[in-house]
Order: sequence, then C-alpha cells, then structure tokens
Amino acid sequence: MARFGYHVSHEQFAPSDLLRWTKRADEAGFDCAMSSDHFHPWSERQGQSGFAWSWLGAALEGTSLPFGIISAAGYRYHPAVIAQGAATLAQMYPGRFWLALGSGEAINECITGLPWPEKQERNARLLECVEIIRALFAGETVTHRGRVTVIEATLYSRPEEPVMLVGAAVTEKTAEWLGGWADALITVQAPPKQLGNVVEAFRRGGGHGKPVILQAALSWAPSEEEAEAEALHQWAPNVAGGEVNWDLRRPQDFDTVSRLVKGDDIRRSVLVSADLGQHRAWLAEYVEMGFAEIHLHQVGRRQLSFIDAFGEHVLPALREA
Repeated sequence: MARFGYHVSHEQFAPSDLLRWTKRADEAGFDCAMSSDHFHPWSERQGQSGFAWSWLGAALEGTSLPFGIISAAGYRYHPAVIAQGAATLAQMYPGRFWLALGSGEAINECITGLPWPEKQERNARLLECVEIIRALFAGETVTHRGRVTVIEATLYSRPEEPVMLVGAAVTEKTAEWLGGWADALITVQAPPKQLGNVVEAFRRGGGHGKPVILQAALSWAPSEEEAEAEALHQWAPNVAGGEVNWDLRRPQDFDTVSRLVKGDDIRRSVLVSADLGQHRAWLAEYVEMGFAEIHLHQVGRRQLSFIDAFGEHVLPALREA
C-alpha cells in the first residue's frame, strides 16, 4: 500500500507555519512528508524561501513522520556539505530520512555566479556529486578533481545505514539515465500514460525493483472556481512548459510567463477539483501504478482545511480500497 505524504512547500509559506501544518498532518493521519529546497520562490506572489535543511531538524524532532528532501548538489551546495547534512539527520532519526538529488534550476542555483550549463552537462555534474556523496556515506576519505573539487573529505558522524539516494526526473530520458545509479525514483504528477512511461524508463535503465515516489500537485477548495483561481494564483509559473522552469533566474520572470497560463493549462498540470471524491479517484489511479509514496502538494493557500479534509475523507478511503 502506498504511503501518503504532506508536501512542504518552502517557496510558498513561512517556515513557522509549515512546521505547524506538518505537525497537524502527522495528527491527521498522513504517513510521511517531503520538503522542497528553494533559495527563491517561483513567484513574487508566493513570497517565501525558508532554509529547508535547518527546518528539517525541527520537523523531524516535532513529528513522527519520515521525511525526504529534493536538493541539487554542485552549485550553491557543495556535495560534501549535502552529505554531511543528510548523514547528520539520518544518524539522529534512523530510518526517517531520504535524499533526492536533481540537476537543479537556475532560479536557485545561479546565485553563486557559476555558469548555468545545458542539461547534459548538469547531469554529468550531478553524477559526480552522487559518486562523492556515496563515497562519503561509506566512510571513505574523498579527494576528487573534476567538475567539482573535494580534497581529503571524511564524514565522521554517519548513520548505521546509508541514506537512500533518490533520483529526480520528469522526462523518460532522465528517468532511464538515473535508473543505473539511484536507489529510487521521484517524479511529478502527470497524465497516467505519460507517468507510466517515465516509470518504465526508470526500470528499463536499471531501476527494476526499486521504489518509485510521486509528488502530486493538487488544488482543492470549497468551490470549483476557487480551486482553479488558487491554482492559477500560486502555481501558474510552474506550468509554462519547455525549458522555462530550469532556465529562468528571477521570480519576476516567472510572473511574466505566468500571464500566459489559463485555466485549461493549469488543469493539465494540477489536479483541480472541489470534489473530494474526484481527488480520491485520481489518487487511486496512482496507487494502482505502484508508487511507494504519494506526496500531496496542495498548491493553494488553504493548508489546514486541506489537511483535515484529506485526512478524514480521502486517505482512509484510499487505504480501504
């Protein structure tokens, strides 16, 4: 049975509110949680960008939930620093933390002034970082000179079991590539056929038998009009398509692009409905696809009512099905 998680969106909400809501999600019956990791929000309308790594310590201590986080190594984070942070959390909270690694987005990583390369080069840099992080988790002293440089780094505080390294992908090509090195796949909600192709590509590339995790963006509100309006207000910058999400550098640029996004566009990327039964049906379809975890990202501002409604009316029905 899939576990259902609460997605913690640091680019949308203040860290103190997110901690309070995550505790509420724990009480309401969510099984797990997942954190974003942003330096800038996607939009000036979102208006937040708390530091996820310090927040995670408070969240792990304040709840019983296992957590994951999606980060990019090799730009604003040196891979040895990510390895140290992940190892510390996993040592303190055994079995409750996994780390997903992706190739990053310019809006977060370009703050260092490093050149922002094309996808192939970003993937090559990511793989170097993965190899460094794994070696550090294994207790090795690492010296590496390549796209990133590490000199005689050793992790002294490590968990008994290495942190699960999850690969993040939204395309079949990337999913197949990371199947050979990732312990699991995380991808984002899409039409079932498209999503199935991404999962199959991961398995074809070496991921057979490994867990797959889904981040599902949804917008629920008391009325259909409000659910759509909230999705457009908060999440339109993310659905423009093409290479926009990876290459634009400023929240203002995403706001400019979002003016082109209409209701039909947002509904192709976000599960928009006021009907809890419709949300149950959508999520049941993803359960049938075999996801180990499905993290629910309520993109609208109604977080507490979402947690309570889904905790009472959606998650129990999915578990009984």
